[in-house]
Amino acid sequence: KVGEEKHSKEPSSSQCMHLAVVACGDRLEETLIMLKSAVLFSNRRLCFHIFAEDSLKPEFEKKLKEWPSSYTKKFEYNIYPITFSVGNAQEWKKLFKPCAAQRLFLPVILKDVDSLLYVDTDVLFLRPIDDIWHILKEFNSTQLAAMAPEHEIPKIGWYSRFARHPYYGTTGVNSGVMLMNLTRIRNTHFKNSMIPSGLTWEEMLYPLYQKYKNYITWGDQDLLNIIFYFNPECLYVFPCQWNYRPDHCMYGSNCKGAEEEGVSILHGNRGVYHDDKQPTFKALYEVIRDFPFEDNLFQSLYYPLQSKFLDTVHTLCGRIPQVFLKQIEKTMKKVYENRVIVYLGANHRY
Repeated sequence: KVGEEKHSKEPSSSQCMHLAVVACGDRLEETLIMLKSAVLFSNRRLCFHIFAEDSLKPEFEKKLKEWPSSYTKKFEYNIYPITFSVGNAQEWKKLFKPCAAQRLFLPVILKDVDSLLYVDTDVLFLRPIDDIWHILKEFNSTQLAAMAPEHEIPKIGWYSRFARHPYYGTTGVNSGVMLMNLTRIRNTHFKNSMIPSGLTWEEMLYPLYQKYKNYITWGDQDLLNIIFYFNPECLYVFPCQWNYRPDHCMYGSNCKGAEEEGVSILHGNRGVYHDDKQPTFKALYEVIRDFPFEDNLFQSLYYPLQSKFLDTVHTLCGRIPQVFLKQIEKTMKKVYENRVIVYLGANHRY
């Protein structure tokens, strides 16, 4: 039965791609749409680690069971309560958005998981997770996490203009999509601004928060920026198309990677899936939400998306529809070809 497999000792666990998300408050639907986008396009098996408030657990289980078996067989999942291993749980809960700080504790909680992709609930995959998972192999010997820059242009970036604490690089990094080698994180002693010798990840979190809590605006993301400011050799920076946000197009197009290759992972922060400020982002969210699992991807996902995009051409993000469509079109072609090949292969046996 899906969801009852333990993520540690099962043979599938080492072979699957681990994806973690933290859902609190009204984020149930958003999280399910994110998981749906992951399952629609991925090739290898997925292991979902869902951290959720107790009240959301039955809802997650109910909704995931409603998915057709052709998709539920592609993943296993575990749902965990919200827990913080050091410091004051209430303080961590109130840091930035409810429960967001949970992501800082993943290396401590998921002791049997070697590597993991963490994403915010407002993320959508427009290509297989397999493609970002391959980036783990590109880490050099000191790198243990990967994130994208918070901004491409320092003069309009938030950190470069407003931050009152240390941050990574010239624009800081965004923690909404974070690839982590948890084994390396657990085994590393990190340089810090508190004591001359290194501290482990778990030892460092609470003192770091205590030191900087009056200076941080974006909570756990700021703490990660501080950690990688002192340990820049530990971070792999991946390009903006792996964490594409409204900031990349609402001031004019400033993500070259997305212009060339298309958006790989869409991050609808600022609540843009739920208001009318960025209709291009909302269109993608709604089309994936409404897509009936077993339907034809082109007919029931790509074509509706194209027609919705026609209504957004008056907006800055809507002026560049190819940026949003390029990767998803390529991905769907591959999925379609694979299905046709499998179907033809099956028919040739008779």
